[in-house]
Amino acid sequence: MNPRRVALASFIGNAIELYDFFLYGMAAALVFGEVFFPNLSPLNATLAAFSTHAVAFLARPVGSILFGHFGDRVGRKSVLVASLLLMGLSTALVGLLPGYATLGNWAPVLLVLLRLLQGLGIGGEWGGAVLLAVEHAPRGRRGLYAAFPQLGPPVGFAAATGVFWLLSSSLDDAAFTNWGWRVPFLLSFLLVAVGLVVRLKISETPVFARAVAQREASRAPVTELIRRHPRELLLGAGAMAVVYGLFYTSMTYGLSYTTTTLGVERDTMLALSLVACLFLAAGIWVAATRSDGLGRRRLILAGCGLATVWGLLLFPLLDTGRPALIALALGGALFCVGVASGPMGAFLPELFPARVRYSGAALSYNLGGVLGGGLSPLVIPRLQAGLGSVSIGWYLSALALLSLTCVLALPETRERELV
Repeated sequence: MNPRRVALASFIGNAIELYDFFLYGMAAALVFGEVFFPNLSPLNATLAAFSTHAVAFLARPVGSILFGHFGDRVGRKSVLVASLLLMGLSTALVGLLPGYATLGNWAPVLLVLLRLLQGLGIGGEWGGAVLLAVEHAPRGRRGLYAAFPQLGPPVGFAAATGVFWLLSSSLDDAAFTNWGWRVPFLLSFLLVAVGLVVRLKISETPVFARAVAQREASRAPVTELIRRHPRELLLGAGAMAVVYGLFYTSMTYGLSYTTTTLGVERDTMLALSLVACLFLAAGIWVAATRSDGLGRRRLILAGCGLATVWGLLLFPLLDTGRPALIALALGGALFCVGVASGPMGAFLPELFPARVRYSGAALSYNLGGVLGGGLSPLVIPRLQAGLGSVSIGWYLSALALLSLTCVLALPETRERELV
């Protein structure tokens, strides 16, 4: 099958699943506290909403193990279809879930359950999407082809932000809180159908087909991964920490912080978030495509170094409350994320052999999500409340240094054969 068509298909499917995943973070920042936790104080409602958001990051490694097992034994394509169904349907059901006023304590319980299902689904998505592109790509162009699924997050986030922005700007606060926020979730029913059509048309990767033909598929991929490749697994997870931490701090907590604490208009922040997505896409594309010539490791290190500096600048710029400086803060943060994450689409799969590649890439990617994306939304509101926003900058810079150290301990991979 034409590698370009496969890269495009992996991009479309990944963008749909990331749209679903990002919707929840935006709703947690904007309305979930009021809809599902109205009996709590504003701070505790925010913490509760972000706690449900963090649940998915705990489920993501479990999803990686589950889908990685079958992805390394059965194939990449069929597992990706299953992850799309699980992710899309659980997202759509959030849009149908009654709030606390109707169900009482059952409402947040069911919300957490659906978020867990989202986490399981997304845990298997990224690894399969990048493997489709990388294992079909010609040698010397894997960074370019992996750039396509890596563009799924900015496109998915932009789509989620755009839909929320349209609804927020066209509805009054009462209508948006009562029913408007549900519309983006219900759109997932349609997007699942689109994603299925795209994914059912692609073929299995030649690398996996060859492993099956030669009877080289692992019988217990995760066990083999942990026994033979623990160093690559843990260092890969550490390398991803700043990507998650900086992204979710700026785009999820930052949205809540600016609209509630600083009093910036919700519509303004959603529009600025859309602008920031352009910086994320630019960083991903530049770094991913250049990594075929300059090396994955060098560009990821550059992204981590930039993030170390920008972590300290993010909240001083946000605290000005001025839209132009907020746009600079968010755009700069997401550009750093893009540079650090762009080459990861090729780098993490290249760290592992075909027998355990799905499990290794997916699990390292999502363990990094636990550290950076799951922990940060819980720690950062407490840091801000207790020590002020300057402490958040030091936290983000520490994450960036952790990731930089992990990347330094890993080898360059662009010349490796995918065997």
